[in-house]
Amino acid sequence: MKKILVSSVIAFALLQNASFAKTYAQVNGSDVTDKDIAALMRAMPGVAFDQLPQEAKTQIINQAIERKLLIEQAKKEKIQDSKEYKEAITNIEDDLMLEVWMRKQMDKVKIPESEITKFYNENKSKFAQPETVKVSHILVSGEEEAKAIIAELKKAGKNVASKFDALAKEKSKDSSASNGGELGYIAKNQVVPEFADAAFKLQKGAYTTAPVKTQFGYHIILAEDKKPAGTIALKDIKGQIEQQLKLQKFHEEVKKEGEELRKKAKIELSK
Repeated sequence: MKKILVSSVIAFALLQNASFAKTYAQVNGSDVTDKDIAALMRAMPGVAFDQLPQEAKTQIINQAIERKLLIEQAKKEKIQDSKEYKEAITNIEDDLMLEVWMRKQMDKVKIPESEITKFYNENKSKFAQPETVKVSHILVSGEEEAKAIIAELKKAGKNVASKFDALAKEKSKDSSASNGGELGYIAKNQVVPEFADAAFKLQKGAYTTAPVKTQFGYHIILAEDKKPAGTIALKDIKGQIEQQLKLQKFHEEVKKEGEELRKKAKIELSK
């Protein structure tokens, strides 16, 4: 139970320290921001909103809009003046006090540059990354339809990238269609073998000139960029390492504080 409490408090502290700047919608003049999205994402630990498919993102944004509307309605009905609300506030005061204290303790934790560099050098194998290719694709049900799309791309000449984007939005049945078919950078083991084989054979800027058949249908794949296998540079991973070390040190210091307080306290366990 203690570990669960500490974990939830840490998550709260990290969320509260984040910079909530992005606005996704407006509800009666009030912004729906990253903070509103974060409140819903707490129900999905380990899942990052930015990594979700567009369809799932849209669903969560709509849930955040509905949540804000319901909060507005609760305020209009003056729930804050009710006996039940006041009792609930009293019950959570201790938890809230602890969470704010935890946040302040987290703010005090500082990680020297030397510790970040040392951790990176001692754990370089953890930062190895495979060869990746940035791809977009158009997914259709039939081979003939895929061939017709390829024929249209061949007519596009130097404008193939913009043509691909337009055709993906118009014809692709994949959830990535609204984003021009973009899937981002992928490694070979992240997609089905047939897709990976075709994608990694492409040169940067090229697309498949024959439909690629998978269990999902027929794909036309565009390689937008390629990155060779290698090790992520310290400058690109520094922030994540710092946050990891900060969280580790924070957890150790909170545990030590708890043990010191326990030594000084009068504790009697019920039999």
